Amino acid sequence: MPFAIRAEQPGDEAPIAAVVEAAFGSPAEARLVDLIRASSGFWPELSLVAEDGDRLVGHVMISAATLEGGSGSRAIATLSPLAVAPDRQRQGIGAALVRAVTERADERGEPLVVLEGSPDYYGRLGFEPADPLGIHITLPDWAPPEAAQVLRLQAYDPSVQGRVIYPPAFDEVTPD
Repeated sequence: MPFAIRAEQPGDEAPIAAVVEAAFGSPAEARLVDLIRASSGFWPELSLVAEDGDRLVGHVMISAATLEGGSGSRAIATLSPLAVAPDRQRQGIGAALVRAVTERADERGEPLVVLEGSPDYYGRLGFEPADPLGIHITLPDWAPPEAAQVLRLQAYDPSVQGRVIYPPAFDEVTPD
């Protein structure tokens, strides 16, 4: 079934929340989207939706996190969350959203995109383990170490290393 990808627009907030909540089976990730949207780390041009006709069927967002390393702190791109309506999963929508949003991050000159996610899923989209590149992401206890991943973009610089510090929006929705 066909779908189109475009930037989030005013009025998309409720349909995005509905897709994210349905995809994750929890309102926590939809709240995360709202908190990111209200934060200084929100990059509106990197919040994309997939739509089929007048129905929103997917959403992805890249926002700012902080990388703290030997040379200080810098903003980096983090992909979270990615959501596809349950009845539209396994149809290429999620992969298309990830490719579209990472291409836009690349065009912005971002050196890399970090995320926590399935190595099998994101690995086929070009993501690789973060630790060997000197990017350290503290994962939840249930996540395997390979869930910490990086996508190197055209402006990648191997000296960009350190520990990823997520913004407060993530703390507000993540259980301790």
